[in-house]
Amino acid sequence: MSKLWQARFFTTVNQLRDLPKTQVPEIAFAGRSNAGKSTAINILTNQKGLAFASKTPGRTQHINFFSIGGAHVAMHRKDPTKVEEIEGLLVDLPGYGYAEVSGDAKLHWQRLLGDYVQRREQLAALILIMDSRRPFTELDIQMLEWFAPTGKPIHCILTKVDKLNRNESVNTLRQAQQVLDSYVDEEGNGFPFTVQLFSALKRIGIEEANDKIIELLGLEDDPADPEQ
Repeated sequence: MSKLWQARFFTTVNQLRDLPKTQVPEIAFAGRSNAGKSTAINILTNQKGLAFASKTPGRTQHINFFSIGGAHVAMHRKDPTKVEEIEGLLVDLPGYGYAEVSGDAKLHWQRLLGDYVQRREQLAALILIMDSRRPFTELDIQMLEWFAPTGKPIHCILTKVDKLNRNESVNTLRQAQQVLDSYVDEEGNGFPFTVQLFSALKRIGIEEANDKIIELLGLEDDPADPEQ
């Protein structure tokens, strides 16, 4: 059983001042609206409705935090999470990329996400969710370039790979790695950027993504538990 299966809603914030005071590592999930971010979070945590997409995509402007440790799925949802036992936090960032969002909302989104991904000390890594058929949109690149100067890892998950044939999948993965390899620091060293293929429908890449997230959180799945 994956430790991610312990994930439980912890808090939601709309202003940086309201971010949790916890000091545990955080892994943030970012992605364009309709890239499959909520689906990926739900399948990785083995829960149907932990993360949810807004009925009006792009309108959700909150950052949602899910705790790992301090509670377990079988607990009643009203039972309090033991904050002192939390081992890590999964962070669901607002989806981006919908033209219907007002200018004020877009500005708020940019400030909230930009400040969070660039300045949050507890943020250990970013999981960038992209549709494998349309990776590295302008806003995906913006997110990459916001986060790259921190020197922290980015793991890209290319979703909906079931929509591609084998050759397309191989080429998409290779091209994505080339894009990531093109980012270097002032000394010419590459950033800790990785990428994988993923399909919730065909259950492709789930174990790989789980292992990477557990690693980035600095945790370990219980070896005594059965495999996923």
